[in-house]
Amino acid sequence: MNRNIFFWILAFIITILTAYYQRISGPTYPISGTVSFQEKLYNYEFLRTHSVNSNCPVLLPTFDTTINVYIHWKEHNTNKEIQRTPMFLYYDTVVTDEFSKDFQEGRYFYYAEIPLKEYLQARNYIADVIPFAAKIDYYLQVESGNEVKSIPEDNPVVIRFKGDVPFYILVLHVIVMFVSILVAMRTGMEYFSKEPKFKKYILWTIGLLIAGGFILGPIVQKYAFGEYWSGIPFGIDLTDNKTLIAFIGWIVAFVAQYKSKRPGIWVLGAALLMLIVYLIPHSLLGSELDYSKMR
Repeated sequence: MNRNIFFWILAFIITILTAYYQRISGPTYPISGTVSFQEKLYNYEFLRTHSVNSNCPVLLPTFDTTINVYIHWKEHNTNKEIQRTPMFLYYDTVVTDEFSKDFQEGRYFYYAEIPLKEYLQARNYIADVIPFAAKIDYYLQVESGNEVKSIPEDNPVVIRFKGDVPFYILVLHVIVMFVSILVAMRTGMEYFSKEPKFKKYILWTIGLLIAGGFILGPIVQKYAFGEYWSGIPFGIDLTDNKTLIAFIGWIVAFVAQYKSKRPGIWVLGAALLMLIVYLIPHSLLGSELDYSKMR
């Protein structure tokens, strides 16, 4: 097989694995599992991101219609009192399109929405939408007689609310960012070529990073959280900061083409640096509303 084709295939595989890892590891991916209560199994799936335009739905399929189920929730990172919202029993009807129809059709399930919008309005927060980057902790409490079960069993689910990003902008941003990873990995592999062509690949990588991370990225951030940039020097958003770190790495690699006797080492290092920072889960330490500053 031609070495160039082999390098592109290998870069593509690395990119796909990185994309998959990002998809399942980030704090916005729904959390799911199974718990046992009174010899019955409950399969759950809880959302960890939701639109600011509506309250977050919560659904729990059940085989036992005699239990009582409540959502326990509160503002994230506050000492506010835990709120308790009852869930209601439904059968064979689709109440929301945010969960699979398999969770709703042909079966019993408990359903309710976390009334965050009404809760904030009661605190004199006057707005048609939930604040950008608002976070809440929530879990379910299942009760039957004297027995009580928390779902999940360990830690509450943390959900963050975000604005709706136009689909075409979001898709374009994601495509450009992962193409930048593809090209970056291929650029790093140029280190192993007999006659490396670093400059061409580096310029493509830098151009894609600028387009995806510093043009489309801030546009997405503005729609989702009301800010164009929340990384250094304005905040600690790792999504923004890791893009900045990767970009600096490639600028250093570009300069090394003219200043270093072994520029290939810098190119390979920039590729490895980009891979490492992109293995950091997406949206980790992302934008977060400070409830104490709300009017």
